[in-house]
Amino acid sequence: MVRDVRGQLGQALFRRVAGPDGAVVRARIHGTPGPRWFGPDRPIRAVHGDASMFIGGISALLLQSLHPLAMAAVAAHSGYRGDPWGRLQRTSTFLAVTTYGTAEDAQRAVDHVRGIHERIRGTTAEGLAYHAADPRLLGWVHAAETDSFLRAHQRFGARPLDAAGYDAYVADTARVAEALGVVDPPRDRGELSERLAAHRPGLRATAEARAAARFLLLQPPLPLVARPFYGGLAANAVALLPPWARGMLWLPRLPLVEDIAVRPAGHALTRTIRWAMTPPPLSRTE
Repeated sequence: MVRDVRGQLGQALFRRVAGPDGAVVRARIHGTPGPRWFGPDRPIRAVHGDASMFIGGISALLLQSLHPLAMAAVAAHSGYRGDPWGRLQRTSTFLAVTTYGTAEDAQRAVDHVRGIHERIRGTTAEGLAYHAADPRLLGWVHAAETDSFLRAHQRFGARPLDAAGYDAYVADTARVAEALGVVDPPRDRGELSERLAAHRPGLRATAEARAAARFLLLQPPLPLVARPFYGGLAANAVALLPPWARGMLWLPRLPLVEDIAVRPAGHALTRTIRWAMTPPPLSRTE
Protein backbone atom coordinates (compact mmCIF):
# COMPACT_ATOMS: atom_id res chain seq x y z
CA MET A 1 0.00 0.00 0.00
CA VAL A 2 2.71 2.47 0.99
CA ARG A 3 4.73 1.47 -2.06
CA ASP A 4 1.69 2.16 -4.30
CA VAL A 5 1.11 5.59 -2.76
CA ARG A 6 4.80 6.40 -3.09
CA GLY A 7 4.83 5.38 -6.74
CA GLN A 8 1.67 7.28 -7.64
CA LEU A 9 2.80 10.46 -5.91
CA GLY A 10 6.26 10.25 -7.45
CA GLN A 11 4.85 9.74 -10.93
CA ALA A 12 2.40 12.62 -10.54
CA LEU A 13 5.15 14.99 -9.42
CA PHE A 14 7.48 13.83 -12.17
CA ARG A 15 4.81 14.32 -14.87
CA ARG A 16 4.16 17.86 -13.64
CA VAL A 17 7.82 18.79 -13.75
CA ALA A 18 9.05 16.77 -16.73
CA GLY A 19 5.95 16.49 -18.92
CA PRO A 20 4.30 13.50 -20.59
CA ASP A 21 7.54 12.47 -22.33
CA GLY A 22 9.63 12.94 -19.21
CA ALA A 23 10.58 9.28 -18.79
CA VAL A 24 11.89 9.05 -22.35
CA VAL A 25 13.77 12.32 -22.03
CA ARG A 26 15.27 11.25 -18.69
CA ALA A 27 16.46 7.96 -20.14
CA ARG A 28 18.13 9.78 -23.04
CA ILE A 29 19.77 12.37 -20.78
CA HIS A 30 21.23 9.86 -18.36
CA GLY A 31 21.68 6.89 -20.67
CA THR A 32 23.40 8.44 -23.70
CA PRO A 33 27.14 7.75 -23.54
CA GLY A 34 29.65 10.53 -24.02
CA PRO A 35 31.55 13.26 -22.17
CA ARG A 36 29.59 15.62 -19.90
CA TRP A 37 30.11 19.21 -18.88
CA PHE A 38 29.94 18.07 -15.25
CA GLY A 39 31.24 14.86 -13.74
CA PRO A 40 29.28 12.83 -11.17
CA ASP A 41 31.10 14.47 -8.25
CA ARG A 42 30.32 18.07 -9.21
CA PRO A 43 28.17 20.17 -6.82
CA ILE A 44 25.79 21.26 -9.57
CA ARG A 45 24.54 17.69 -9.80
CA ALA A 46 23.83 17.55 -6.07
CA VAL A 47 21.97 20.87 -6.03
CA HIS A 48 19.92 20.45 -9.20
CA GLY A 49 18.95 16.89 -8.30
CA ASP A 50 17.56 17.75 -4.88
CA ALA A 51 13.92 18.32 -3.88
CA SER A 52 14.89 21.77 -2.60
CA MET A 53 14.64 22.88 -6.24
CA PHE A 54 10.85 22.89 -5.90
CA ILE A 55 11.20 25.80 -3.46
CA GLY A 56 14.24 27.39 -5.09
CA GLY A 57 12.51 27.52 -8.47
CA ILE A 58 9.54 29.52 -7.18
CA SER A 59 11.85 31.85 -5.27
CA ALA A 60 13.98 32.39 -8.38
CA LEU A 61 10.95 33.43 -10.44
CA LEU A 62 9.90 35.95 -7.80
CA LEU A 63 13.39 37.41 -7.56
CA GLN A 64 13.93 37.54 -11.32
CA SER A 65 10.65 39.42 -11.77
CA LEU A 66 12.14 42.49 -10.06
CA HIS A 67 14.15 43.44 -13.15
CA PRO A 68 11.70 45.55 -15.21
CA LEU A 69 13.17 44.53 -18.56
CA ALA A 70 13.32 40.83 -17.68
CA MET A 71 9.74 40.89 -16.40
CA ALA A 72 8.48 42.73 -19.47
CA ALA A 73 10.05 40.07 -21.70
CA VAL A 74 8.53 37.26 -19.64
CA ALA A 75 5.10 38.86 -19.59
CA ALA A 76 5.07 39.47 -23.34
CA HIS A 77 6.75 36.34 -24.65
CA SER A 78 6.88 33.43 -22.19
CA GLY A 79 3.22 32.47 -22.02
CA TYR A 80 3.58 31.67 -18.34
CA ARG A 81 -0.13 32.28 -17.70
CA GLY A 82 -1.46 30.34 -20.67
CA ASP A 83 0.98 27.44 -20.41
CA PRO A 84 2.68 27.51 -16.98
CA TRP A 85 3.34 23.78 -16.87
CA GLY A 86 4.81 23.76 -20.34
CA ARG A 87 7.19 26.54 -19.33
CA LEU A 88 8.16 24.66 -16.18
CA GLN A 89 8.77 21.47 -18.15
CA ARG A 90 10.94 23.24 -20.72
CA THR A 91 12.99 24.88 -17.98
CA SER A 92 13.42 21.65 -16.02
CA THR A 93 14.47 19.80 -19.19
CA PHE A 94 17.07 22.48 -19.97
CA LEU A 95 18.48 22.23 -16.44
CA ALA A 96 18.58 18.44 -16.64
CA VAL A 97 20.26 18.36 -20.04
CA THR A 98 22.94 20.91 -19.17
CA THR A 99 23.57 19.37 -15.74
CA TYR A 100 23.51 15.66 -16.54
CA GLY A 101 23.43 15.25 -20.32
CA THR A 102 26.22 14.78 -22.79
CA ALA A 103 28.29 17.80 -23.78
CA GLU A 104 26.82 17.58 -27.27
CA ASP A 105 23.23 17.60 -26.01
CA ALA A 106 24.01 20.39 -23.54
CA GLN A 107 25.44 22.57 -26.28
CA ARG A 108 22.47 21.84 -28.50
CA ALA A 109 20.09 22.88 -25.71
CA VAL A 110 22.05 26.10 -25.14
CA ASP A 111 22.07 26.91 -28.85
CA HIS A 112 18.30 26.44 -28.97
CA VAL A 113 17.73 28.81 -26.05
CA ARG A 114 20.13 31.39 -27.49
CA GLY A 115 18.17 31.30 -30.74
CA ILE A 116 14.96 32.02 -28.83
CA HIS A 117 16.59 34.83 -26.85
CA GLU A 118 17.87 36.44 -30.03
CA ARG A 119 14.31 36.78 -31.37
CA ILE A 120 12.78 38.24 -28.21
CA ARG A 121 12.74 42.02 -28.43
CA GLY A 122 10.28 44.68 -27.40
CA THR A 123 9.59 47.72 -25.27
CA THR A 124 8.21 48.07 -21.78
CA ALA A 125 5.07 50.04 -20.95
CA GLU A 126 7.39 52.95 -20.21
CA GLY A 127 9.02 52.77 -23.62
CA LEU A 128 12.30 51.10 -22.59
CA ALA A 129 13.71 48.69 -25.13
CA TYR A 130 14.69 45.16 -24.14
CA HIS A 131 16.40 42.27 -25.88
CA ALA A 132 16.50 38.86 -24.19
CA ALA A 133 20.00 38.24 -25.53
CA ASP A 134 21.40 41.33 -23.77
CA PRO A 135 24.33 39.99 -21.67
CA ARG A 136 23.43 42.29 -18.78
CA LEU A 137 19.87 40.99 -18.69
CA LEU A 138 21.09 37.41 -18.96
CA GLY A 139 23.51 38.14 -16.13
CA TRP A 140 20.70 39.20 -13.81
CA VAL A 141 18.56 36.17 -14.62
CA HIS A 142 21.53 33.88 -14.01
CA ALA A 143 22.58 35.52 -10.74
CA ALA A 144 19.04 35.50 -9.34
CA GLU A 145 18.52 31.87 -10.30
CA THR A 146 21.86 30.70 -8.91
CA ASP A 147 21.36 32.54 -5.64
CA SER A 148 17.84 31.13 -5.20
CA PHE A 149 18.84 27.54 -5.92
CA LEU A 150 21.81 27.86 -3.57
CA ARG A 151 19.73 29.35 -0.75
CA ALA A 152 17.12 26.61 -1.10
CA HIS A 153 19.71 23.85 -1.02
CA GLN A 154 21.44 25.35 2.02
CA ARG A 155 18.16 25.33 3.92
CA PHE A 156 16.36 22.25 2.59
CA GLY A 157 18.93 20.08 0.81
CA ALA A 158 19.23 16.46 1.89
CA ARG A 159 23.00 16.88 2.22
CA PRO A 160 23.96 20.57 2.35
CA LEU A 161 27.40 21.39 0.98
CA ASP A 162 30.20 23.10 2.84
CA ALA A 163 31.42 26.61 1.94
CA ALA A 164 33.85 25.32 -0.68
CA GLY A 165 31.13 23.15 -2.17
CA TYR A 166 28.76 26.09 -2.65
CA ASP A 167 31.54 28.18 -4.16
CA ALA A 168 32.14 25.29 -6.56
CA TYR A 169 28.41 25.20 -7.35
CA VAL A 170 28.52 28.86 -8.39
CA ALA A 171 31.55 28.07 -10.55
CA ASP A 172 29.70 25.17 -12.17
CA THR A 173 26.72 27.34 -13.05
CA ALA A 174 29.10 29.87 -14.61
CA ARG A 175 29.95 27.24 -17.25
CA VAL A 176 26.33 27.17 -18.42
CA ALA A 177 25.91 30.94 -18.06
CA GLU A 178 28.88 31.67 -20.32
CA ALA A 179 27.51 29.29 -22.94
CA LEU A 180 24.22 31.23 -22.83
CA GLY A 181 25.98 34.56 -23.39
CA VAL A 182 26.59 35.90 -19.87
CA VAL A 183 29.80 37.91 -19.75
CA ASP A 184 32.10 37.08 -16.82
CA PRO A 185 29.53 35.32 -14.60
CA PRO A 186 30.30 35.04 -10.86
CA ARG A 187 32.42 32.05 -9.86
CA ASP A 188 32.02 31.99 -6.10
CA ARG A 189 29.53 33.20 -3.50
CA GLY A 190 31.40 36.44 -2.90
CA GLU A 191 31.24 37.38 -6.57
CA LEU A 192 27.60 36.29 -6.70
CA SER A 193 26.72 38.59 -3.80
CA GLU A 194 28.57 41.48 -5.44
CA ARG A 195 26.76 40.90 -8.73
CA LEU A 196 23.34 40.90 -7.07
CA ALA A 197 24.21 44.11 -5.23
CA ALA A 198 25.34 45.74 -8.48
CA HIS A 199 21.92 45.05 -10.03
CA ARG A 200 19.89 46.37 -7.12
CA PRO A 201 19.69 50.04 -8.19
CA GLY A 202 17.88 48.98 -11.38
CA LEU A 203 15.38 46.66 -9.68
CA ARG A 204 11.80 47.44 -8.75
CA ALA A 205 8.43 45.76 -8.61
CA THR A 206 6.45 46.77 -11.67
CA ALA A 207 2.74 46.06 -12.04
CA GLU A 208 3.73 43.06 -14.16
CA ALA A 209 6.02 41.76 -11.41
CA ARG A 210 3.28 42.02 -8.78
CA ALA A 211 0.82 40.32 -11.13
CA ALA A 212 3.29 37.48 -11.62
CA ALA A 213 3.72 37.18 -7.83
CA ARG A 214 -0.06 36.98 -7.35
CA PHE A 215 -0.25 34.29 -10.02
CA LEU A 216 2.59 32.24 -8.50
CA LEU A 217 1.50 32.60 -4.88
CA LEU A 218 -2.29 32.91 -4.97
CA GLN A 219 -3.54 31.58 -8.31
CA PRO A 220 -1.51 28.46 -9.13
CA PRO A 221 -3.07 26.29 -11.87
CA LEU A 222 -3.61 23.35 -9.54
CA PRO A 223 -6.60 21.36 -8.28
CA LEU A 224 -7.88 22.48 -4.89
CA VAL A 225 -6.61 19.35 -3.15
CA ALA A 226 -3.02 20.16 -4.16
CA ARG A 227 -3.05 23.85 -3.28
CA PRO A 228 -2.25 23.52 0.44
CA PHE A 229 0.90 21.55 -0.43
CA TYR A 230 1.90 24.07 -3.07
CA GLY A 231 1.12 26.84 -0.60
CA GLY A 232 3.70 25.40 1.78
CA LEU A 233 6.33 25.41 -0.95
CA ALA A 234 5.40 28.95 -2.02
CA ALA A 235 5.52 30.28 1.55
CA ASN A 236 9.03 28.93 1.92
CA ALA A 237 10.01 30.39 -1.46
CA VAL A 238 8.96 33.81 -0.16
CA ALA A 239 10.84 33.25 3.11
CA LEU A 240 14.01 32.55 1.09
CA LEU A 241 13.93 35.92 -0.64
CA PRO A 242 16.34 38.63 0.49
CA PRO A 243 14.49 41.10 2.76
CA TRP A 244 14.84 43.92 0.21
CA ALA A 245 13.20 41.76 -2.47
CA ARG A 246 10.28 40.90 -0.21
CA GLY A 247 9.82 44.57 0.52
CA MET A 248 9.68 45.47 -3.16
CA LEU A 249 7.00 42.82 -3.77
CA TRP A 250 4.99 43.86 -0.68
CA LEU A 251 5.39 40.39 0.81
CA PRO A 252 5.27 40.73 4.61
CA ARG A 253 7.73 39.01 6.92
CA LEU A 254 6.29 37.21 9.95
CA PRO A 255 9.35 35.82 11.78
CA LEU A 256 7.47 33.89 14.46
CA VAL A 257 5.10 32.23 11.97
CA GLU A 258 7.95 31.44 9.62
CA ASP A 259 10.08 29.87 12.35
CA ILE A 260 7.28 27.86 13.97
CA ALA A 261 5.22 26.81 10.94
CA VAL A 262 6.60 27.77 7.54
CA ARG A 263 10.14 26.42 7.72
CA PRO A 264 9.17 23.09 9.36
CA ALA A 265 6.53 22.67 6.65
CA GLY A 266 9.21 23.27 4.03
CA HIS A 267 11.41 20.54 5.51
CA ALA A 268 8.45 18.14 5.68
CA LEU A 269 7.40 18.86 2.10
CA THR A 270 10.88 18.48 0.61
CA ARG A 271 11.39 15.23 2.54
CA THR A 272 8.07 13.97 1.18
CA ILE A 273 8.96 14.94 -2.39
CA ARG A 274 12.37 13.30 -2.02
CA TRP A 275 10.76 10.13 -0.65
CA ALA A 276 8.15 9.99 -3.41
CA MET A 277 10.55 10.61 -6.30
CA THR A 278 13.29 8.23 -5.14
CA PRO A 279 12.59 4.64 -6.26
CA PRO A 280 12.25 2.40 -3.19
CA PRO A 281 14.87 -0.31 -2.70
CA LEU A 282 13.93 -3.74 -3.96
CA SER A 283 12.97 -6.23 -1.31
CA ARG A 284 14.79 -9.53 -1.05
CA THR A 285 11.88 -11.34 -2.65
CA GLU A 286 11.92 -9.13 -5.76
